[in-house]
Amino acid sequence: MASWSDAAPALPSPQPRRRPKPKPAARRRARARRGVAGGVVWIAALAVLLTGVVALNVAVLRLNVRLDKLNAQRMQLRADKQALASQLSLAAASPRIQALAHRQGLVPADPTQTTYVRLGPGPR
Repeated sequence: MASWSDAAPALPSPQPRRRPKPKPAARRRARARRGVAGGVVWIAALAVLLTGVVALNVAVLRLNVRLDKLNAQRMQLRADKQALASQLSLAAASPRIQALAHRQGLVPADPTQTTYVRLGPGPR
């Protein structure tokens, strides 16, 4: 019977091939390329974000200008409404006052019969 000790000696396990180490300058260039590429990505991302912020500010500014115009128009319309209300009140008051005067026994003056009263001599 055979034993383990009689077996053929085991072959040495193959070691993985090692890559040759890159020269230090090559490593620096690879790092520099990664750094530049990462920097470009960050710059592009920041540019997109800043463009969005500027666009948002422009939109808000346009809305504020529009809001100011609408507020001015609203104030003008309120002033016009007040003027029209005043004219309406004045027009409605005249017949009411004439009716009250007629009930008191007053009559409108006749424009053809105008009387002037002269008072005594005034200061000279």
